[in-house]
Amino acid sequence: METIKIKYFDNEIDKIEKISKGDLIDLRAAETVKMKAGDFKLIKLGVGMKLPNGYKANIYPRSSTYKNFGIMLANSVGQIDNSYSGDNDEWRFPAIAMRDTIIRKNDRICQFEIQKIQPEIEFVEVDHLDDESRGGIGSTGTN
Repeated sequence: METIKIKYFDNEIDKIEKISKGDLIDLRAAETVKMKAGDFKLIKLGVGMKLPNGYKANIYPRSSTYKNFGIMLANSVGQIDNSYSGDNDEWRFPAIAMRDTIIRKNDRICQFEIQKIQPEIEFVEVDHLDDESRGGIGSTGTN
């Protein structure tokens, strides 16, 4: 089992608890934010972490984030590597508001997972790959 050091920048948000393998971990807004449609804001998440060497965190919106708040993650996926771990390196959610909205402190707005980083790989150029082609993008299960 890996251990992750976590620092809370705000003591009013709910703390992260141990999870089962495979579960994504909810993160909360550490500030109340009012946004107008089209606004961009780096919303404070109230935590910073020291990830183990060879790991990164991927941040995604929760499935209800758009429905509840009308915001989208500006980067599609937020990536945080283990070097972003200084005493002032608070995680943030880069939000774009699609409608006027209010996100209140302690609202669950995103989730994250811990993954191993890309292994060292080498590319070798070839003239042929597999003998059978699948037929293009979106072709799984079609003839």
